[in-house]
Amino acid sequence: MEFAKPYFLIFGVLGLIGWYLTLYRPRKKAQIYYSNPKDEYSSIAGKHLIALVGFIGWILISISLTLPRKPIGLSNNKIKVNDIFFVVDVSRSMLAEDFRPNRLEAAKQKILEFVSLKPADRIGIIMFSERAFTLLPLSTDLELIKRIVEEIKVGFLGMGTNIGDALALAVARGAQSLADNKAIVLLTDGVSNVGSMTPTQAAQEAAEKGIRVYTIGIGGSRDAKIPLGGSSFGRKRYQTIPGGSIDTKTLKNIAKLTGGKDFIAQDSDALKDVLSEINSLERTEIDASSRILYKELYLDFLLIGILLLLLSEFSRIKILKEEL
Repeated sequence: MEFAKPYFLIFGVLGLIGWYLTLYRPRKKAQIYYSNPKDEYSSIAGKHLIALVGFIGWILISISLTLPRKPIGLSNNKIKVNDIFFVVDVSRSMLAEDFRPNRLEAAKQKILEFVSLKPADRIGIIMFSERAFTLLPLSTDLELIKRIVEEIKVGFLGMGTNIGDALALAVARGAQSLADNKAIVLLTDGVSNVGSMTPTQAAQEAAEKGIRVYTIGIGGSRDAKIPLGGSSFGRKRYQTIPGGSIDTKTLKNIAKLTGGKDFIAQDSDALKDVLSEINSLERTEIDASSRILYKELYLDFLLIGILLLLLSEFSRIKILKEEL
């Protein structure tokens, strides 16, 4: 048995204390009665018995206030979803300002627009640079997803571009899903140069698990620059992106191996094509979070408690001849 509001017990205890004070009246002035000792003994015993009945009644009422209930099973809610992982490059080159305000912020804005249009789908987010990190496991919580997207930032995952391990992490996460349609959206502007698994090896793993990978190469300008930390005489300083342009050949190969599509987004509007493609996928019905079903018991405790309390009060009037 569980108690939904255990702290409400205090109200029942206060009621019991108040009732006890009316029954025994500790501040009542002493009075002298001349009666038969046997009658006096019976009266005291009767009063204690009546007090016990009332006490049990108040205990049951107090328990009823805590809303006792008994779990009797689970109710499963079913929803239709696609499972989609966004794998987002957060290397320093994503700060290039050939998009406004920069590549990363433009990508985040399009992810938010996509999420707002597909509230029924489960969205996961992985970000990567030298290392890969799961920022959000698959979730249908729209507000949580929006908050997490805002947390995608450059800076704490190293200096390289590890497409292979990031893609492999998304595949491992997606393989645990029960949805039929699983997709990975890979957003990057660089060339994979670190990691224990190559992008092609990760794509082969995705193909074996039936997960499509849509690749989006962000940026098209070979001479795009990223801002440096300081400024010179009030003007921003910039650095040409190390490593050059996007590895379009690898991105095409990843998409081809997995049955996805590859895109080059030279401006923020180009991201709409891949998102509309994913939007056309048929959704799969899965179990959402289960809800526990309860049998409510508070009414039983309340009714029995009230009956015992009324019996106690009636006995005080009729048997003890008390004036309430």
